[in-house]
Parts: sequence; structure tokens; C-alpha cells
Amino acid sequence: MEKRFVRTSHLKPGSYVLVDEQVCQVKDLDISKPGKHGASKARITAIGVFDDVKRNLMQSATDDAESPIIDRGTAQIVADLGASLQIMDTASYQTFDLPKPKDITGLKAGDEIEYIKCDEKIRIVRKK
Repeated sequence: MEKRFVRTSHLKPGSYVLVDEQVCQVKDLDISKPGKHGASKARITAIGVFDDVKRNLMQSATDDAESPIIDRGTAQIVADLGASLQIMDTASYQTFDLPKPKDITGLKAGDEIEYIKCDEKIRIVRKK
């Protein structure tokens, strides 16, 4: 997995971070003030991008956090295979099979969608 390092205090809601080796999107970031003998702490609440599980990360605000490199693209739905969809990237003409998203309804063959990809995991973000 391609990743880069970002200072924890520079993360913002909506950015991506690795928590327990899972790609997550930051929903909330709370940075405490430094104490008399310590550094400031950052408490990050994030939701898993591919599994929708809530995760928390707490570490020093001056430490680096791992941020995965997320690829975005547009695709067209080629076929509805019941529980899954077959999509084709409109730029590279590469095809992918992925499960139907639970939060987006009314997808059918011929629809254009936006997706995100990290390694081999793909998720449909929205219908165009």
C-alpha cells in the first residue's frame, strides 16, 4: 500500500489516515493543550472507508500519522450481477467487480459513477 506521512496536527476532517492498518476517513479531530510536563495529544475519530467501522487513534500531535494514497476515478456500470456490479474505468477501460453499495440505490447498467481505490479495494462514492 502506498502511503505518506503527515503530522497528526495537520489532519483535518475529510482527510484519510491509516488506523489499525485500515483506510479511514477522519470525522473528528481534537487536540489538547500541552501540559506542564508533556506534549499536546491528538484524538482522532475516523470511519473505515471500506468497512464503515468507527475507529479511534490517540497519539502525540507532533508525531506523524500514516496517510494512504487514494486514487479517484470515474467509471461506467457495465453489468448488474445481482449482489455485485461490474464497472469499467472510463479512462483506462479496466474492469472491476465489486459488491453493491448499501448507501447508494438505483444503480443500473449504463450509469456513470465515481469511485475511490486503495490497493485492490474499491468503493463507489456517488452516482453522477
